Amino acid sequence: SGHIVTFQSILRDEPGVLSSILNIFATSGANILTINQSIPVNGCGAVTISAETSGLQDPLDELLRKLNELDGVVQFEILAG
Repeated sequence: SGHIVTFQSILRDEPGVLSSILNIFATSGANILTINQSIPVNGCGAVTISAETSGLQDPLDELLRKLNELDGVVQFEILAG
């Protein structure tokens, strides 16, 4: 059986930010299950992503580091899992 982790993030409302995040998930071996986002307010929006992480090629901490270093990411953290 797999391991599902829910991530919470605050992203700048700029073209390509979510696409960059999804690319990191894809190359890491995580399988995205859900994406929920709010309407941006004051240039930032909240995005919650649930993903199956049993196929990760690197530790979860490494995935979080990569996500937090992306341009346009204000905050990216684990909410549950």
